[in-house]
Amino acid sequence: MARKRTLRELDGRSRDILIAAIKLHIATGEPVGSRTLSKQLGQSLSAATIRNVMADLEEEGFLAQPHTSAGRIPTDRGYRFYVDSLIADFDGRPSRSDEVFINRQLFSNPEVTQDHLMERASHLLSDLSSHVGIVLSPPLSQDILQHIEFVKLADRRILVITVSRAGLVRDFVVRMDEELPQDELNRTARYIVENFGGRSLSVVRRDLLRRMSEEKALYDRLLKNAILLCNRDLGRTEEDAAIYVDGAVNMLDSGDFADTDRMKAIFRMFEEKGRLVKILNQCLAAAERGGVIVRIGAENPVPGLRDCTIVTAPYSYRNQVMGSISVVGPMRMKYARIMRVVGYVASLFDQVLSDQPGGTPFAGAILGATGGPVEWVHIPDEPRPSLE
Repeated sequence: MARKRTLRELDGRSRDILIAAIKLHIATGEPVGSRTLSKQLGQSLSAATIRNVMADLEEEGFLAQPHTSAGRIPTDRGYRFYVDSLIADFDGRPSRSDEVFINRQLFSNPEVTQDHLMERASHLLSDLSSHVGIVLSPPLSQDILQHIEFVKLADRRILVITVSRAGLVRDFVVRMDEELPQDELNRTARYIVENFGGRSLSVVRRDLLRRMSEEKALYDRLLKNAILLCNRDLGRTEEDAAIYVDGAVNMLDSGDFADTDRMKAIFRMFEEKGRLVKILNQCLAAAERGGVIVRIGAENPVPGLRDCTIVTAPYSYRNQVMGSISVVGPMRMKYARIMRVVGYVASLFDQVLSDQPGGTPFAGAILGATGGPVEWVHIPDEPRPSLE
């Protein structure tokens, strides 16, 4: 048996026929036959020639034939080839209509809070993709501190309220070993904001401990209070991140999931917050330099996602990843549009966190299977299949 060709070893005709077949399958959802593809392409290649090339592509794992009498559909390896071909000539800017819609949905209300912003973002991602939109907020430990308050409760309990730079309000209760008067709590809150505002809460906690040893004589009481109040909760891990999911019902409407058991497994995953956070963070581990990453089919480590694609991009503050913007759907999706939308929304979140609305949202790269950066260039929106 001949050695299977790699993605880069496919000859020009095989590459063009594979891309054309994938585009046609994405558009119709039906297996693609050689005669249909020949008519669609309107080229001089005969249906017999196309059929032979498609048979070779099937043998090499790029296409599959669900039934002997049916046409062929892309495998996850075929989709990976298609996505990498998009990445090689990719313009990260969404269409003008998508850009206007996104900005209107996210920023039409100037009083919107970060909670509402993330909720709106997951909804518009679902709307624009017809799949599942997911926004992962920063974990509490990564929130950029803008303001903090301590409110005295009964039984030596203190309500801690934090406000992030982007307006996300969180609260939790800590129990103290001694009663603290409200005026002392107020002084402690002012001390933290004046000395540590603009830093992540995990850094605040670390710096409090360091300063305790450096300036104990001067700030012993304030530092002690601050450490006792913040020590327990500000250093929490990624699992306390809020996650916003919208459009799970779209999976039922896609027609790409005929197996009921697999569909149930996917819905269970969307309901398990901690598991979903870990999956998205695993995807982002491959995108340390920023940009959009696409995981297709078997590239996903979770069995329940082996029939799905995850398109995700991180958003950051001062070069530190804070959360992610994602779309999850079947492997048959409009990759070019969804990659643009996900990358653009992530860039807007970068701006919200950095408070630089005039910044350029399209710097960065999209990462393919190799993980390497690619410069932005123009590609038309899902062009008609062509063998030119």
